[in-house]
Amino acid sequence: MLKVDTTPTWIDSDEQLAELCQRWCQQKAVALDTEFMRSRTFYPQPALVQVGDGERCYLIDNLAIDNLEPLRDLLLDTRVTKIMHSCSEDLETLDRLLGVTPEPIFDTQIAAALTGMGAGLGYAAAVKTLLNIELPKSETRSDWLQRPLSEAQKNYAALDVAWLPLMYGVLAKRLRERGRLEWLREDCAVLVSAARNPQPPELYYQKVKGAWRLRGKQLAALQDLCAWREREARLRDLPRNHLLKENVCMNLAQQLPRHRATLAQPGLEGRALREHGEALLQIIARAAEREDMPPRLPQPLSRREGEWLKLLRQCVSNVAEREDLPAEILVRKKELETLVQSPRPELEGRLRGWREDVIGKPLLNALNALREEETP
Repeated sequence: MLKVDTTPTWIDSDEQLAELCQRWCQQKAVALDTEFMRSRTFYPQPALVQVGDGERCYLIDNLAIDNLEPLRDLLLDTRVTKIMHSCSEDLETLDRLLGVTPEPIFDTQIAAALTGMGAGLGYAAAVKTLLNIELPKSETRSDWLQRPLSEAQKNYAALDVAWLPLMYGVLAKRLRERGRLEWLREDCAVLVSAARNPQPPELYYQKVKGAWRLRGKQLAALQDLCAWREREARLRDLPRNHLLKENVCMNLAQQLPRHRATLAQPGLEGRALREHGEALLQIIARAAEREDMPPRLPQPLSRREGEWLKLLRQCVSNVAEREDLPAEILVRKKELETLVQSPRPELEGRLRGWREDVIGKPLLNALNALREEETP
């Protein structure tokens, strides 16, 4: 095993960063992580960027450095693979800090799953399993925006990238031996695409519990209320629920109040009612006049569809066992439900690419066989 110096090197000047980024651009891969705060904001507040080059660990103080352009260039350099672990929030943080999403990435959590180590494996567990190294978890709830950071914080942050290059080597070798390295690249490219193309505000209503019960004006109102909440949360940099809780959006959509006196309810009173009341009434009124009412959302599975779902899950379980893969990495519950409920099921999204032959086609064949059994 290569010797790694886990003592963090603190980077807080433009000159230091530029020199290091020039060096890192000559490597095939670097480890990358971030620390951020997000207790009372919509967006993550970037507090620290960690880089590991396989020999040392560097902590980049983005609060002190004026010119982060060299780091931005490094993240966009497609010749350098960025090794990360469970990177979705880190991608969001880097986008907030630098306006870019790194590419290409090698997510060691996904790689571990594709090598049969289980889905959702945490960084510390992965380091223990792959390298037999125990990591402390004493600073997970730190205030990363404070300065100076404590030595304990610095050491903790350094360890988050210290072992990623070694893990990368082990996992890449295993994936290559099993013919799955391209699978990893494909799934990581999907993560990058999702980070660059967040869900439009107009689609957030689909996540609301019980939204399938609504139709027509009520569903249009829910769609517009949720879109307003999403845009306002982003604009004000506030958590969604600080503006309006999801259940309040649902209640308003069901009730369609026309007057301020009927607008008030738990979660929408006092200051919130004074600040947002008129806007909400206008949204509801406009939704009622829409000509393009959204289509109804899928209802809960029928009894027959529920039985089919169980049988498809068994199909997934069989494939997962045969391929030594977690069932969760193969297909998600929502994807199975969509297949079951579709009158003409097709493979879409994640069920294309490498999953098409491994699980997509077997699922379609099983579903078609179930339907043929019921055909008189």
